[in-house]
Amino acid sequence: MYAITIPEPGGPEALVWAQVPDPVPGEGEVLVEVVASAVNRADLLQRQGFYDPPPGSSPYPGLECSGRIAALGPGVSGWSVGDEVCALLTGGGYAEKVVVPAGQLLPVPGGMDLVTAASLPETTSTVWSNVFMIAHLRPGETLLLHGGASGIGTMAIQLAKAVGARVAVTAGSPQKLARCAELGADILIDYREQDFVQELRKATDGAGADVILDIIGAKYLDRNVKALAVNGRLAIIGMQGGVKGEINLSALMKKRAAITATTLRARPLGEKAAIVSAVREHVWPLISTGRVRPVVDRVVPMAEAAEAHRALEAGDHVGKILLTTG
Repeated sequence: MYAITIPEPGGPEALVWAQVPDPVPGEGEVLVEVVASAVNRADLLQRQGFYDPPPGSSPYPGLECSGRIAALGPGVSGWSVGDEVCALLTGGGYAEKVVVPAGQLLPVPGGMDLVTAASLPETTSTVWSNVFMIAHLRPGETLLLHGGASGIGTMAIQLAKAVGARVAVTAGSPQKLARCAELGADILIDYREQDFVQELRKATDGAGADVILDIIGAKYLDRNVKALAVNGRLAIIGMQGGVKGEINLSALMKKRAAITATTLRARPLGEKAAIVSAVREHVWPLISTGRVRPVVDRVVPMAEAAEAHRALEAGDHVGKILLTTG
């Protein structure tokens, strides 16, 4: 098969479409013929040499994919060769074939094409696990999303609105904020021109956000704590603004607030399977009925993955950037 390899870490040009051995499914795994994958910021970090895949997993980038089951490994039940699926991966999505633990498979939602389905697994799993399973966002609460126009942001807006929450977003242009508003965002903050702490306080009568989903990390840490409501929950899922920061613990304690930080990639198989199961139960019905829909910015041939990485780094996209093998 062919896959995107990274002979040496570096810029987008480090991605090389090359022939590699076919993977073979083991116990509890399936082999998927990949139709599409999606680009995530973790892929950029892996390309740069900063985010190696866990031991024993595929060396190729790609944390989600869609395709058709080509073979079943020993001990797999409930799936058949030819099933159209999408999958949460530890790696290997930038390839013509990938091996997936059966517990990380999802059926393609009704009425959705196979390519678009590649935009779902990592995004829905990240949002559902952090915003709902860990931070327990409830109806009537306020959710602040940094990067509201990203793949994560556009999905989180819709899921939060579906459960009856109020949504605030930050984004870097009026055009991106307009797209967020179309998806249901209530409070629109241009982080280049406005202070999100002040704007959020104005919009919530001083209360702040009950839950914050943060992709920035250290740069926003102190301000995120200031933006939290009493009993607020800050969920950190990215480090675009650095890895080390300082916070005022007194302020955190006075608000009785909590900070969590997670990644999906390195979690044990059982935890990933539980998240995927929850997504299938709670999110898939919303997608199948059209109440929630993925936002796809563009589709790029997988062999031209470097172009897709440049687009993500440029930051002018809204939603997901997909790669196709066909």
